[in-house]
Amino acid sequence: MPLPHGARLLLIGRALRAFTDGFVAILLPAYLLALGMGKWDVGLISTATLLGSALMTLAVGRWGHGYPPRRLLLAAALLMAMTGLLMAVNSSLWPLMLVAFIGTINPSSGDVSVFLPLEHARLADMAQGDARTSLFARYTFLGALSASFGALASGFPEQLVDLGISRLDALRLMFALYGATGLAIFFLYQRLPALQHHEQARPPTPLGPSRSIVIRLAALFSLDAFAGGLLVNTLLALWLFDRFGLSLAQAGDFFFWAGLLTAASQLAAPWVARRIGLLNTMVFTHIPANICLIVAALAPSLHWSLALLLVRSLLSQMDVPTRTAFVMAVVTPAERTAAASFTAVPRSLASAASPALSGAMFTAGWLAAPLIACGVLKIIYDLTIWRAFRRVEAAG
Repeated sequence: MPLPHGARLLLIGRALRAFTDGFVAILLPAYLLALGMGKWDVGLISTATLLGSALMTLAVGRWGHGYPPRRLLLAAALLMAMTGLLMAVNSSLWPLMLVAFIGTINPSSGDVSVFLPLEHARLADMAQGDARTSLFARYTFLGALSASFGALASGFPEQLVDLGISRLDALRLMFALYGATGLAIFFLYQRLPALQHHEQARPPTPLGPSRSIVIRLAALFSLDAFAGGLLVNTLLALWLFDRFGLSLAQAGDFFFWAGLLTAASQLAAPWVARRIGLLNTMVFTHIPANICLIVAALAPSLHWSLALLLVRSLLSQMDVPTRTAFVMAVVTPAERTAAASFTAVPRSLASAASPALSGAMFTAGWLAAPLIACGVLKIIYDLTIWRAFRRVEAAG
């Protein structure tokens, strides 16, 4: 099935953002350490990024339906451009925390930015049923694939150092590249088509008939996100640097292969969902992934730990397109923007609370604790959401 022009533009934009997110998540701890900051500061700034994204997404869900979605996407792209520039030119903790809070830096493996609900709502109107699940799978597949190549690019600063550029300046250049990408996305999204007639007749509205189910989903997503925030990619990179002494290039190689496995799983997710259902796909791929994470935290060697983390990467993100499709399927079309925002916001708020906690654990020398806590809490989430919503999916 050919993609609509607007969907192609959104997928390209997602790929560009994911590429920059892929290297920024790994370079952020290295950049902060190069500026003389500590592990606690890495956790604090990661918390600031997630908290700011949550509040921005909440604002979109509460008031964004009063503005054209295209205008909001263009504003988000300009914000991304400013974020990269300001991250590159600042060196002190508090200015960087402010930029992280109001900007679009993403320390995690998934998309937690204000772009997310805006793009999801536009994509949801471009397909129905299984075709919608496949479209979201393409969206997350391109994101995962591009992020993996972005992770590979995290070794580029070391090549610049070999050419005589200081390590700190090389890292600053990567954040400048992040900002330049935001500007490119701005020009890309200027080409987005206007809303079709049927979309204009059905403008986005605040939550109404679907409020109850969205609140229940949001509460459960909060638990999952809090657990995920304990081990966003920035903190996983910090863990690899600290426990095994990996270089930027070595960490980039790992995240590259992890990203490729994640991307492959996105292609498999719609096929699995058609056979066992959206909710079962979310849950029964997630639980083995979290078991692998717990065991990786206790593994005696680098090779065993990386192998288990790669298996986790193959399974842990299959719930992303299916979760999105599930949310979009159980709310009315006019509520999709609000539902995307109000399920994304608790995830971001909850995940914002945990990176600083992980930073404190790392500082105290409890290196395995964040990984174990993340895995255990996510398994609790999996079992709870399956029990709460298995009949809702069967009915819908």
